[in-house]
Amino acid sequence: MSYTPNHLGHVNIFVRNAEISHKWYEDILGLHTYDFVPGRAAFMSANLDESHEVALIEVGADAPLQAQGQVGLNHMAWRMDSLDDLKEFYHQAKDKGVDPAPADHGISLGLYFKDPDGNGIEVYYELPRSQWHRQEDLFLHGDQPKGQLSGPWDERLAEQQAVAAR
Repeated sequence: MSYTPNHLGHVNIFVRNAEISHKWYEDILGLHTYDFVPGRAAFMSANLDESHEVALIEVGADAPLQAQGQVGLNHMAWRMDSLDDLKEFYHQAKDKGVDPAPADHGISLGLYFKDPDGNGIEVYYELPRSQWHRQEDLFLHGDQPKGQLSGPWDERLAEQQAVAAR
């Protein structure tokens, strides 16, 4: 028996309107609905073998939104199986009016955006572990190999780098 969990089972997110959020998560992320009660909650999953990976719990129209930099969940991340899948997602999201901000993390490429209630979402592809530049100290050391995960976001990443260099 091990005291370490084997994976994160689900994220429970407060939303102002469960019906609006349910439709948005279904349309933008393509999640399957396992249960939905208007005015209460939706239980949704990308992995059909899981009862739910995200629970959207309605808290009402007057609930305050998150403030930048407040303590709490920054974002949830949904992993794609391939870089081609991430490219397809990027185009589909743009076609549906979502403008994901790309971020090159060296071993992964993330697309960041917000749901209708301002909850952060990342959709990403990560290289297989055998292709990582090293096995530890992966993110905060400034020496990640950039540009390994090329795609329709390249121009936007170049603009971000130019702004950061100023």
